[in-house]
Amino acid sequence: MTIGLNVVAPIITYNQLRDHGWSEFGALLVSGAWPVLDTAVHVAWRRKVDEFAIVTLVFMVITAVVSLVGAHSARALLVKDSCVTGLFGLLCLATLLAPRPLMFYFGRKFATDGTPESTAWWNGLWQFEGFRRTMTVMTAVWGVAYLLEAGVRVALAYVLSTDTMVTVSPVMIYGVLGALALWTAYYGKRSKAEGERRAAAAAEAEAARVAAA
Repeated sequence: MTIGLNVVAPIITYNQLRDHGWSEFGALLVSGAWPVLDTAVHVAWRRKVDEFAIVTLVFMVITAVVSLVGAHSARALLVKDSCVTGLFGLLCLATLLAPRPLMFYFGRKFATDGTPESTAWWNGLWQFEGFRRTMTVMTAVWGVAYLLEAGVRVALAYVLSTDTMVTVSPVMIYGVLGALALWTAYYGKRSKAEGERRAAAAAEAEAARVAAA
């Protein structure tokens, strides 16, 4: 459903409206309603607003605001849309200065089932230095990646035609997201294995110390 509402539906809507005489700006603005619907469906399905939903809703509002201010042209709308992912990258980097980085909350969203027990387990992992380092590195990588993605999309908005960018833009968004998700899974597993190796080594060292004593 996410791919359908965020990639397929906007492209089809834009092309259909253009075929019926709509302007590039008008068709692009209307086709942007599908991702908003996708977010609304997910929030209604979960029937609760957590940190993840709050971030999504905040960026929905930012997207709506930047779409309505400034120059009203298709190219300007594409540039503003690209800036939204850039703002997400800045948000990631800004949370590195907070008590806990953004990926800690995203990780808790997807690594637990939402029960008090699993949430408490995830929160308890913060006491380990290796876990804190992993969350920090993940947040930094996501932030830098989305800043670069936004920069490339802004540049392409001035090089490619609007019709081409309607297809290229969502492909880039979800291509980068997919690549980051794969890297995050790989890095998370590697960090977990490293943590288990260190814990086992520490346990062996402690056992040897006790035996020697």
